[in-house]
Amino acid sequence: MLERYRALGYTLEAEEKLPQQGVHAFMLVSGDHRLELLTPLGPETPVGRFLERRGPGLHHLAFATPNLKRTLAELAAAGAPLIDEEPRRGFGGHWVAFVHPRWYGGVLVEFVEAGA
Repeated sequence: MLERYRALGYTLEAEEKLPQQGVHAFMLVSGDHRLELLTPLGPETPVGRFLERRGPGLHHLAFATPNLKRTLAELAAAGAPLIDEEPRRGFGGHWVAFVHPRWYGGVLVEFVEAGA
């Protein structure tokens, strides 16, 4: 799969196995754009089950935020169903948190603390 994105000018910036999330993550970069590709570590992982149900495609969108705890508090106050009420470590050691897809019309959304 990486070759398809290399053909668009993306290069591999980092990769990491995240057993606690059940994925092998690849960060690709081209200029200011980044793509995170995931492959499941097994069929019983969340991404493995997602792929079994829906096939390959978009799993989630990620947005940078300068203050993740404040963003989560604002979302919770607005009624957003948080998957992560507290930030947790994600790819590259960044603080991340997810919001349930029903809040964003069926799209799983991740917030990543910029510069963390």
